Amino acid sequence: MAVKGLLAMDRGLFKAGERVCVAVSGGADSVALLLAMVEANTESAQNKTPLGVVLRAAHVHHGLRGAEADGDEEFVREVCERLGVPLTVFRVDTAARRVAEGEGVEEAARELRYEALRGLMASGAVDVVATAHTMDDQAETVVMKMVRGAWTEGLGGISPEIQGSGAGRIVRPLLGVRRVEVEVFLRERGQGWREDATNADVSLTRNRVRHVLMPMLREFNPAVDALVARTAEIAREEEGFWQAEVARVLPQVLLPGKPVRGGGRAVSTAVGEVGYALEIERLRAMPSALRRRIVRAAARKVFEDAEAAYVLGGEETAKVLALAGFGGVGGSVTGKIGSRLELHGGLRVERSAREIRLWRQG
Repeated sequence: MAVKGLLAMDRGLFKAGERVCVAVSGGADSVALLLAMVEANTESAQNKTPLGVVLRAAHVHHGLRGAEADGDEEFVREVCERLGVPLTVFRVDTAARRVAEGEGVEEAARELRYEALRGLMASGAVDVVATAHTMDDQAETVVMKMVRGAWTEGLGGISPEIQGSGAGRIVRPLLGVRRVEVEVFLRERGQGWREDATNADVSLTRNRVRHVLMPMLREFNPAVDALVARTAEIAREEEGFWQAEVARVLPQVLLPGKPVRGGGRAVSTAVGEVGYALEIERLRAMPSALRRRIVRAAARKVFEDAEAAYVLGGEETAKVLALAGFGGVGGSVTGKIGSRLELHGGLRVERSAREIRLWRQG
């Protein structure tokens, strides 16, 4: 009998004794991850050093696709029962979330899924959640973000590991594995999987990238997935450097409020107003790469107490810099003293002789 090959997942993401929950949708990637984790946790001729983790699984029923979704849940239950892996099933209302938050179906489903999985960690039931994102997912994500004009944090794509806000981590041990390898792994074991009919719907952005754009790119270079994944790794490392550099420089150049006659600064000029300023000459002395990041970091600081991090996009960043006198954006913004900008989320920017001030009404 031919020896079945192990899946080349990243075992370094796990530590012996950890309680690990595998998120299982029923699709090929997640079923393969569950089987691979069981094999990696079991001593065998091919696996002399088991992981030594405590395994369980979770499945999220999104309240979509009716009987098909019910079938996914039943399939996952059967697989987990056969493997002896405890399963937790969450049922969420994606349609209600879409209405309440004004999100697309993909975004709403993803947010609810991660809320459920983070809840498991917050409860203390598990230490790590493992999701089955592959190299193909990584390449698709980076290409989508590139098309939308992402900065380096976006080009970093899917991170192999995310530390939770409290205890717990989310890990992606299959980012170095191609989807074709996943299917070979499953077929060698005679293990089936579920196909989500919506995965073929090219009206959805990711599916259009997966089924139309990526095959075209592979015609230019069959190794494009690996190359894009490597680009994402480099971007994450670059972004890590810049985050540390911005954290070092920002406190030195960020000024609270606005100047007042006689010296000093007023923290705010109106009830609930939150604002910070940057001296134009200090910005002028910076390399342009650092200047852009300092402006974006100042905008985040204005919204520091908001529920979600504020992200100043590329075009808006260019407008703020044009207001400060650093280049133009099609002539629509100039560095005239007294000029103002109103940007998304209620961020306002105004130019004085020496500063640009970013503020919002609290």
